[in-house]
Amino acid sequence: MAPSLDVVDWPVRTERLVLRRLADGDLPAIFAYRSLPQVAEWVGGRPDDLETLTERFGNGATAVIVEHEGVLIGDLMVAIQDGWGQREVVEKTVGVEAELGWTFDPAYQGRGLATEAIRALIGICFDDLGLRRVVASCFVANEPSWRLMERIGMRREAHNVADSLHRDRGWLDGYLYALLAEEWPRPV
Repeated sequence: MAPSLDVVDWPVRTERLVLRRLADGDLPAIFAYRSLPQVAEWVGGRPDDLETLTERFGNGATAVIVEHEGVLIGDLMVAIQDGWGQREVVEKTVGVEAELGWTFDPAYQGRGLATEAIRALIGICFDDLGLRRVVASCFVANEPSWRLMERIGMRREAHNVADSLHRDRGWLDGYLYALLAEEWPRPV
């Protein structure tokens, strides 16, 4: 059985942040920054209205909220998924990795808060959920996102040519980054 975010002892606190599960009333704040043009440029689906965003978040099973000084500043995604395996060992691949995603309010950029949040999220994935691998992807043109992946120690595993269709820019190249649990530095 695949692990669930429900096993984590929420909220998770870092030096400056609180990571917690999605709560009633969070979506208007999320909509406020996700609908900004510079944010909507790179998210998987531009929220046209609060109802569309509500549908996208569904029951919030993959959502983690980031707060700084009591203000919601970002939302994270942890989509636990199966790895690939040959038929004889496929049962050992169930729920062993997660695809990560993130979106932050640009008003809080440049302070290292996204780096702090994603480091905490990776720690949750490896230490609390017991996953063996995390992955994240982005458009090559979304430099802040792939720079963040590199800052936290993720490895670029693929540069896919024209594999990602952008709503305004057409077919663009994409990057895939990953990190294994044994590569993640743990506090002593």
